[in-house]
Amino acid sequence: MSPLTALPGRAWLILAGALLVCLGGRPAIAVDAMAPAGPLPFQPGEELVYQIRWSFIPAGTAILKVLAPEKADGRPAQHFSLSVTTNRFIDTFYRVRTRVDGWTDMAVSHSVLYRKMQREGRHRRDVAVSFDWHAQTAHYTDSYRGKSRSSALLPGAFDPLSAAFYFRTLTLKKNMEIVYPVSDGKKCVVGRGTVVAREKIKVGGIVYDTWVVVPEIKHVGGVFKKSKHAKIHLWITADRRHLPVRLTSKVIVGHFVGDLVAAHGTLD
Repeated sequence: MSPLTALPGRAWLILAGALLVCLGGRPAIAVDAMAPAGPLPFQPGEELVYQIRWSFIPAGTAILKVLAPEKADGRPAQHFSLSVTTNRFIDTFYRVRTRVDGWTDMAVSHSVLYRKMQREGRHRRDVAVSFDWHAQTAHYTDSYRGKSRSSALLPGAFDPLSAAFYFRTLTLKKNMEIVYPVSDGKKCVVGRGTVVAREKIKVGGIVYDTWVVVPEIKHVGGVFKKSKHAKIHLWITADRRHLPVRLTSKVIVGHFVGDLVAAHGTLD
């Protein structure tokens, strides 16, 4: 078996989406998300393109987009998307063609809808999750597998994609701990990350002034759970755009890197 076939789709989403949370067990406590600080650091039309590498081998492309607001659950909502595509070489081992969409309220304080069309190797899912805040319940359906269920929500919970954009609304500082609840519709857990340093790095020929964030990975499954010294590091710019420019992951099957290679429609 190729090491790439051992890498689950969730790990691809972590590398591509910057702090997309792979969900595991339930949290022991409920923690409210912190309120966004100031104006949003992104706008409709933003498109961030990442190259994903496995060790030194180019593996694929991930694209994050901020789409035009639209109605979800009868109310105006922010709309975010992520698409992940492996290249022709990696397709021969583990073909990925996945699209994820997340909708939040306009203030990006909680999710209202989440959809995932997963095509990764032999894995097929067509997931929709609606967030019922009156009942504090997430309703999960997988039309491809014919499965459905409901689960309790923690206040201010985000779907795995929108969590990445919520994270960008925060003003970071060294030693800051970031705490927010995340739900994939099946379970709701508390995501955590720590700002460990401020560092200048060169990505795609551009030098960025960044904050380095280390997310907690106790809720991350697959190869992360099997890797004794697994770690994820995220570099996010210290300017008002809060761009995720690099994400690295060290796991049992190797070293993975997601680098920002193009950015369109960002704030000036």
